[in-house]
Amino acid sequence: MTTFDTICAPITAPGGAVSIIRLSGPEAWEVAASTFKNFPSQPESHRAYYGQFSNGDDGLVLVFAKGHSYTGEESAEFNTHGSPASVATLIALLERNGARLARPGEFTERAFLNGRLDLSQAEAVNDTVRAMTDRQLSLANELREGGLRSAITGASEFLISALAAIEASVDFSEEIGEVDPILLQQRINQASEILTPLIINGHEGRFIREGIRIAIVGPPNAGKSSLLNRILGVNRVIVTDVAGTTRDYVEETCILGGLQCNLIDTAGLRESDDKVESLGIQRARAIAAKADLIWYVFDASIGLSEVDQNELAQFSASVVLIANKADLGESTVGIPISTYTGTGIDQLVMQLKKWSGDVSGIVPNRRHVEHLQSAVNSLSAVTDGINANHPPDLLVTHLRSALHELGLITGETADQDLLQRIFRDFCIGK
Repeated sequence: MTTFDTICAPITAPGGAVSIIRLSGPEAWEVAASTFKNFPSQPESHRAYYGQFSNGDDGLVLVFAKGHSYTGEESAEFNTHGSPASVATLIALLERNGARLARPGEFTERAFLNGRLDLSQAEAVNDTVRAMTDRQLSLANELREGGLRSAITGASEFLISALAAIEASVDFSEEIGEVDPILLQQRINQASEILTPLIINGHEGRFIREGIRIAIVGPPNAGKSSLLNRILGVNRVIVTDVAGTTRDYVEETCILGGLQCNLIDTAGLRESDDKVESLGIQRARAIAAKADLIWYVFDASIGLSEVDQNELAQFSASVVLIANKADLGESTVGIPISTYTGTGIDQLVMQLKKWSGDVSGIVPNRRHVEHLQSAVNSLSAVTDGINANHPPDLLVTHLRSALHELGLITGETADQDLLQRIFRDFCIGK
C-alpha cells in the first residue's frame, strides 16, 4: 500500500442540511481526535460516534481502519450540519491539526493507487457522480462494479498464454519445438471475441454516456423555437409571427426518453441582408455542422421547398425531418407534430430513443475504446504475422503492444501523465 500524507475535503455537495467531510491518510485518526472532542481512545472500525466538534457544532464521526476504507487508508468521516460556516470552520480546524485540503479526485486516486479500484472503476466513480439519467447511471454502475476489468482480465489471460507459448518455443526450441500456430491463433481469436463487442458497445453507447447534441434548424417561422419551448415546458425563447425573430442560438439541456440532450435552437435558414440576422444564420450552419443529430423543422402546410432541399444537402450529421403545424396541413415526409397542440412530440421522442440505440451491459468510454481498438489492431497484426510465417520476436512485439493497451485501461501500464489527465476532471471530495 502506498503511503501518503493526510487529506480532507467535503464529499457532499454544498447547500444541504448535512455535510460529510472525509479525512484520509496515515494520521487521520490522530487529526480526528484533535478535532472531535468525543473521539474514542481505541476507535473501532466501521463504528459511528456522536459528540461535539471543536468548532462548537455536533454530529457523528464514522471511523474506518486502514485497508477497510474507500481509499484503503485510515479514514474518518465527519457528519455535521451543512451550513457554509460549519463546514468552513471544520475544514480550517482539520488543516490546522495536520491535514491538507484534497485535490480534485484525490480520494479516488488513492483508492486506485492502493489497489481498491482499477482505473476503469475509478473513472466510473466520476461517471456515477455526473450521471443525469438512469441509463447513464446504469452504465456507470456496470463499470464501477468491475465489469470492464473482468473482461480485460479475461482477454489478457489468453494473450499472456499466447505470449508464454511463443517465448517458450524460442527459449526451449530443442525440447518443445516451434509454437503451434493453430493454438496460437485460437488464443488470439478468444481474446478478440471478448474485446470486439466492447468496442461496438462503446461506439453504440456513446450517446447514452455523453448525451446528444441536437441542432434545431430549418426555415424561419417553421416552429423551431416553439418546439424548444414545448419540450422544455416553459417559454424559454421569444416566439412571434415575424420571420427572423431568432437571431442567435439558444442552448438548453433536458432529458428526453432517458437521454441527456443538449437542444440548440437556431436562427431560421434563409438569405438575409440584415447583418445581425446573417451572423445568426452563419452560426446556425456552424452549429449544425458540429451536431450529433439535426432536427430539421419545416411547415407541414407548405412542405419541403427547393431551398430546404439545398440546405439538407449540406448536412453531414443524421437528419430527422419534422413536419410542424400538422394541425394546419399534412406532409408526406417527416414526423408530423404540432407545437401548438403537442401532437407528435411523443413520436419524436420515441424516434430519438430508437436512433440512439438500446445498449446495456459493459459500455467503455471513449478513452477505453481507443485503447481497445489499438489492442485489436495489434492482434490483427499477430494474425497476419502467423499467416505470413513472421519470426516469433515480431509476434511477441505485437502481443506485448496489445497487453500494454489493455493495461492502460485498467491502469497497470498507465503513467503519471495519464493519471493526472483522468483525475483532474474529478470534483473536490471524490
